[in-house]
Amino acid sequence: MPPADAPRDPDHGSAPPSAAELHVPPSGAEAEDTLDLERSARLPAPADGGAHGPVRRRDTGEPGLLGDPADWHPVSTSVGVFRLVPVRPERDLGVISAWMNDPAVAAFWELAGPEEVTAAHLRPQLEGDGRSVPCLGVLDGRAMSYWELYRADLDPLARYYPSRPHDTGVHLLVAGTDTRGRGVGTALLRAVADLALDRLPRCTRVVAEPDLRNTPSVAAFLGAGFRFSAEIELPDKRAALMIRDRAHRAVL
Repeated sequence: MPPADAPRDPDHGSAPPSAAELHVPPSGAEAEDTLDLERSARLPAPADGGAHGPVRRRDTGEPGLLGDPADWHPVSTSVGVFRLVPVRPERDLGVISAWMNDPAVAAFWELAGPEEVTAAHLRPQLEGDGRSVPCLGVLDGRAMSYWELYRADLDPLARYYPSRPHDTGVHLLVAGTDTRGRGVGTALLRAVADLALDRLPRCTRVVAEPDLRNTPSVAAFLGAGFRFSAEIELPDKRAALMIRDRAHRAVL
């Protein structure tokens, strides 16, 4: 979950060349998924469910407040086949931290520094009640983005806009200069919003709050079917409140 006093931005940015690739076995394969990092670094998939291990509450073992994104099926988009893979720190921390240290990303996420900075950001999400779920975005087998899905109505963001029960928020960063300015962020935002509305029947809206200064991010949300609702003053920024309504899902 983002810090209580500063919800994080869903901003695009470039990343250093240590991007990750997730090699997915064919359906029904018994081999565990693994995450291959460039420079020949390899981290095995953890034994507690592998790359698609379910997001469960630590205290009860039950799915969290957003269900289990590990069960959300891959989707075909205009830029490739995309799916969300819940974060496993022992496998993913290094690459997420590398992305956070790219200056274009750090300007908005403010998580540059050693891996422990990113670990501290992930920890309350992974150890909480499932109201915020960090995920890798995997496009055609390659991990190339970081996502946070969260219950916006239970988040500090709800103090700053007229929230509705089960509003689902999204934060994102897209890594790699090869994916910027090509409509990738727009296509994936549309896909993730569709997945949330399809898999969370009590959710009627997907919301986001990008920094107003980040015009490419705002444009990506607009292109993905979000509407600009209002300017809101958050503790650390002036944000654009972007909303994707369930009613809009049926006509896109």
